[in-house]
Amino acid sequence: MRVLVCDPISEKGIEILKAAGEVAVDVKLKQTEDQIVDIIAEYDAVVVRSETKITKRIIEKAERLKAIGRAGVGVDNIDVEAATQKGIVVVNAPEGNTIAAAELTVAHMISLARNLATANGSLKGGQWQRSKFTGIELKGKTLGILGLGKIGSEVAKRARAFDMTVIAFDPYASAEKAKDMGVTLKDLDAVIAESDFLTIHMPKTKDTLKLINADRITKMKDGVRIINCARGGIIDEAALYDAIVAGKVAGAGLDVFETEPCTDSPLFTLPQVQVTPHLGASTQEAQVNVAIDVAYDILRVLRGEVVSAAVNIPAVKPEMMTIFQPYLDLVERMGQFLGQTVGGAIEKIVITFQGEVAKYNVTPLTTTLLKGLLKHSLQETVNYVNAPHVAKARGIKVLESKTPDVEDYAVQISAMVELANGTTRQVTGTLLRKNQPRFVRIDDFDMDMAPVGHMLVMPHTDKPKIIGRTGTIIGEHNVNIAGMHLGRKVSGGHAIAILNVDGAVPEQVLADLSQIDGVEDVKYVSLA
Repeated sequence: MRVLVCDPISEKGIEILKAAGEVAVDVKLKQTEDQIVDIIAEYDAVVVRSETKITKRIIEKAERLKAIGRAGVGVDNIDVEAATQKGIVVVNAPEGNTIAAAELTVAHMISLARNLATANGSLKGGQWQRSKFTGIELKGKTLGILGLGKIGSEVAKRARAFDMTVIAFDPYASAEKAKDMGVTLKDLDAVIAESDFLTIHMPKTKDTLKLINADRITKMKDGVRIINCARGGIIDEAALYDAIVAGKVAGAGLDVFETEPCTDSPLFTLPQVQVTPHLGASTQEAQVNVAIDVAYDILRVLRGEVVSAAVNIPAVKPEMMTIFQPYLDLVERMGQFLGQTVGGAIEKIVITFQGEVAKYNVTPLTTTLLKGLLKHSLQETVNYVNAPHVAKARGIKVLESKTPDVEDYAVQISAMVELANGTTRQVTGTLLRKNQPRFVRIDDFDMDMAPVGHMLVMPHTDKPKIIGRTGTIIGEHNVNIAGMHLGRKVSGGHAIAILNVDGAVPEQVLADLSQIDGVEDVKYVSLA
C-alpha cells in the first residue's frame, strides 16, 4: 500500500506510517492539482495539511484511494462530498491542538492585562515609559467564556489558577460538569454584561456570525478586553474598531479574522489591539500530535479497522452500507433540524426506530443523528466516531427504542429532544420512493416535506393575517418562497408553519417576523 504526503507534517507521523511495514510513503510537496491528478491513481491514501487542496477532480482520478488524512482540524481544503460519494474515508485530528489553542488564549489575556505588546514596541523604539503601560491583575477579575467545549474548558482551568471568577455561556454544557470545573453557566446576555475579559470558543455558524456586534458591545462593561482565538467572523470587526476608538473596549487579542490571510485591517492601526496570524495550532507539540493522530487513523482505514476521527463515514460494515446509506442521510438531516430549532441545554434525546430498520443494530444511525444535532453548536469537531462521547460529556441522555410495528410507512424514525426547562421538539422522518427522505411529522403536526435547502420554522397561534404578513415581509426582503407547509390541530389553536426559501435568510427577516402578533418563535434552518 502507498501513502502520498503532500504537505509538510511532523516526521513522527511519517515514521508511524513507515513503521507499519506494509506501507510505502512518498513525500511530494508543493504539488499542483494537475500533478496530483497525474499520480493519485497509484496511492491508497493521501495526507495534507491546509495548503494542498484535494478537489473533486483529484478524487475522480483516485482509483485506489481509501483515505484522505488532514493533519489538523478543518477540512475546507478537501471535497468531502466527492470523497463520500466514492466511499473514501476522510479523517482529521480534532484534538491535537486543544492545549495549544487554550494556551494562546491565556497568552493573549495576560498580554492584554499587562500591555506587553505595546510596551515591547515602545521600549524597542527607544522609550522608557513605565507609567504609560500600567496594567491590571487577573486575580479577582471575571472571565466570560463563550463555548465551554474542550478548548474553553482548558482555558477555564487555567483562569481558575489565576483566581479569576469564571462564567460561561454554552447551551449544550452540563451544569454539573461546569460546576466541577469551578465555572458558573449563565445566559449569553449575562456573560456579555458581567465579564472583564471575554474569550470566544464557539464554531462559526449562521447563529454565531457577528455574534459580538455593536449592540452587544454596548451591553459590556466599560474597559472590557476581548479575545478571539476560535474563528474569524464571530466578532464584527468594524464594530470592535469603533468600540475601541470610543474607549468602550480597552483592548482585543485576535488570532483569527473575517478574511484570511489578513495583513491589512483598520484594527491593526490601534495600539490596544494585539494580533497573531492564526497561530492557535502552531506549537511544536500540536504539530506532532496532529501528525501522529492522522497517521494512526490512515493505518486503521487501510487495515479496515474503526477510526478515531472519521469526518464523513460512520462505522458501518460494508455489507450493511447499502441498506443504511439512505437512512444515514435522513437521520443526519433530522439531527440538523433539531439542532437548529431548539434553544437551550439539551437534557435528553429519545430516538424511536419503527419497521424494517428496527431489526438491525441501529447504533450507526443514532450516532449519525447525534452528529447532525450537535455539529451546529459546538466549536469542537463532532464526527461519526465521537458524537456519542460528546453528547455524554455534555450530560445529554441518549435513549433508543425499536419496534417492528409501524402504521403508515415501511420504516419510520422519530427523534424527540427535551430541554432542561422541560420544552420538547420532535421530528419524524421516513423514506419514500427512490429513497427520498421526508419529514412526516413535526411535534404534534402531520407534515409531508422534503428536508432540503433553507427553511423558516414558525410556531404560532392559528389566526388570520399571520401567513399573509409573513409572505409580505419575506417578499420585502427579496427572499423567494419555494414552498410552505402548515400544521394545526384546531382552528385558533397552536400551529406551525415551515417555509422553504431559495437562499439564506437575513437576520432582519427573522427579527421582523418575530414581531408579528401571534408568532411565538422564528428559526432559520439550513440543510443545504
